[in-house]
Amino acid sequence: MNRLKIFISSVQSEFASERQMLFEYISTDALLGRFFEPFIFEMLPAKDVSASMAYLEQVQRCDVYIGIFGRDYGSENSKGLSPTELEFDRASELHKIRLIFILNYPEHLRHPKEKRLIQKAENVVVRKKFNDAYELKTAVYVALVNLLEEKELIRTAPFDASLCKDASMDDIDTERIRWFVHTGQRKRGFPLSPDEESEKILTHLNLLKNGKPTNAAILLFGKQPQRFFITSEVRCALFYGYEVEKPIPSYQVYKGDVFQLVDQAVDFVMTKIDVFVGDRSQSVDAPVIYEIPRSAITEAIVNAVAHRDYTSNGSVQVMLFRNRLEVWNPGQLPFQLTIEKLREAHGSFPANPLLAEPMYLAGYIERMGTGIPDMIKACQQAGLKEPEFAQNETFTSIIWRKEQVTEQATEQVTQQVTQQVTQQVTQQVKNLVLIIEDEMTRDELQEKLQLKDRENFRKLYILEALENGFIEMTKPDKPTSPEQKYRLTEKGRQLLIQLKQK
Repeated sequence: MNRLKIFISSVQSEFASERQMLFEYISTDALLGRFFEPFIFEMLPAKDVSASMAYLEQVQRCDVYIGIFGRDYGSENSKGLSPTELEFDRASELHKIRLIFILNYPEHLRHPKEKRLIQKAENVVVRKKFNDAYELKTAVYVALVNLLEEKELIRTAPFDASLCKDASMDDIDTERIRWFVHTGQRKRGFPLSPDEESEKILTHLNLLKNGKPTNAAILLFGKQPQRFFITSEVRCALFYGYEVEKPIPSYQVYKGDVFQLVDQAVDFVMTKIDVFVGDRSQSVDAPVIYEIPRSAITEAIVNAVAHRDYTSNGSVQVMLFRNRLEVWNPGQLPFQLTIEKLREAHGSFPANPLLAEPMYLAGYIERMGTGIPDMIKACQQAGLKEPEFAQNETFTSIIWRKEQVTEQATEQVTQQVTQQVTQQVTQQVKNLVLIIEDEMTRDELQEKLQLKDRENFRKLYILEALENGFIEMTKPDKPTSPEQKYRLTEKGRQLLIQLKQK
């Protein structure tokens, strides 16, 4: 087969040694040398044609453009453009595969035109930062191997399809498989029965290899996924201010399968943000409206869990600040997508296809690449600023909170922290008191609050409200009765009056 031609572009004087290093590395590497033929302009013989025209001809002939951007902009032509920018523009015009690597450098020391070039590149392609030649070499290697895999020029098994070392069917939770089948039948018409053997269901989902579970099988249905993948946990934190700083008022590390991780992390956020209860002018039930739509929170967290890099030592982090929600995901966008393309309907390019398919069947994700546009729309309809996204060493989703809400929330938090009161009321109990009507079952209350984690709901809402006398059981002598309901006490009704006056 013909090797793919790579054009390596940079300011010559700034990255002369790095360019030569990459040329030699790609040419001589046992894997990369089989598939790629690198070019640097030092290879061109002296001739009459102008250097800039010769370089642009090489860009036209290449399959892959590698741009190395740093401090300097380089020499400029009569129009004020450097060879590096001309080469990038030509690669963009010809729709070449573009891989951009940016030197970590103080922004105020970069040439202004170099900063604009970097911004131009960031708007259309994913870039990777590096600190030294070794990091650059490693980043280029990873990018080129990923490219080979995407083009199916090499067929090493991806992470989710690989066998989970030391795992067996004994590590699979059959009850979680039954839950999945019931959910999949309801959400997407999953064809198999919950009574089928677990092996048959996993085989149908392509989650077994020679009768043994793959990595995806353990992440989806494992009894203890973190025993095999310790960093697959999700870390959630609440901060009163705008930055990560101590003290941390609330911090949780969630473990479990990917469905449990999503539900627990979403519920963590939902229990920490404000909820508003409307009137019954348009329906029998008073609407419950959270300051951030649940769908937007879920989309950000599901994306992080489903599309993260599970070979990374990092974990998904969910951080709620005074003015925003941030979700960090140790992973990279696929080459087909950029930050700008995320904002519009796009093709679906899951990082972990065997993980994503069951999450789709259970109704956690979509296949059509509409999740981010739907998130943006939900936030706009809620009167929030448009979410922001960033790709660095991690992929970050930022959902903004309303300023007036965050100010109010901060005042409430400050009061809880500083006032000397005999009894503090948690946000969870306040939310429960706000939505309870007459007598309601636990399931009705949980559904109205849009929460999924039953155990957290029981501890943080029901038990907390019962122990502090804000609600009571309708059948106190039979606490586990299937007919059990809950209602406000006189103390709860007084709290409700106070909450509605705020």
